[in-house]
Amino acid sequence: MDFQEHLATFEDHARRRAGRVEPQPVGGWLPPALIRSIQRFQAGEDGDGTRLLAAAERAGDPVYLAAIRLFEQEEQSHAVRLANVLRYAGAAPIGGDWTKAVFVLVRRGGGLRLELLTLMLAEVVALRYYRALRDGSGDEYVGDVAGRILADEQRHVPFHLDRLRQGFARTPPLGRLAAAAGWWVLMTGATVVVALDHGRALRVLGVSRRQFVADVLSLFHPMVPAVFRRRIGAQPLREVTGTW
Repeated sequence: MDFQEHLATFEDHARRRAGRVEPQPVGGWLPPALIRSIQRFQAGEDGDGTRLLAAAERAGDPVYLAAIRLFEQEEQSHAVRLANVLRYAGAAPIGGDWTKAVFVLVRRGGGLRLELLTLMLAEVVALRYYRALRDGSGDEYVGDVAGRILADEQRHVPFHLDRLRQGFARTPPLGRLAAAAGWWVLMTGATVVVALDHGRALRVLGVSRRQFVADVLSLFHPMVPAVFRRRIGAQPLREVTGTW
């Protein structure tokens, strides 16, 4: 899929969001560990994407830049939905989270490729987290919100992979190998940290820390060759994100 197709998909979903009134029920209940976990994910989704937008603008592709702007709008819509979930459960969003600050620090000083490599750590973790929230919350409203966010994330991953594949197309083999190895290290470390940090919530959702780590890394595994092997065609979404 080229970026004109990605842009058309983002535009279609933007029109759908504009015509939808988000439900805001009240009076729900969620376990405290799950509330704390959702608060941290909500803080991670809540941002204006200034650094990513600036890097995309420097790349000089107006179609890709337009798609990135709509991607950021979708991320902000996730923050709104999760804030509604928190209010439904009698809680409120928090101002920030230390893991978000770490991601910002890692990306500091890099270009678009580093922005996307780092962003993808959160996107892949989100695939497994929102699946767990969809299937394990035991609440119809929360499950619906998580399912819709998950569907968005499943579209985001191939979009970012396409740009990363393009960005590394002319990198020499040793450079691609080093980048792939570093990406694996960062992904493994980030996944373990999330599993430890959100372990109690994951148990509430019926997922062990060990299973969460294994599932995230299984999702990540085909993404590395999708980016760093030369002359590889775009893989179908189901092969990249799994049939979740």
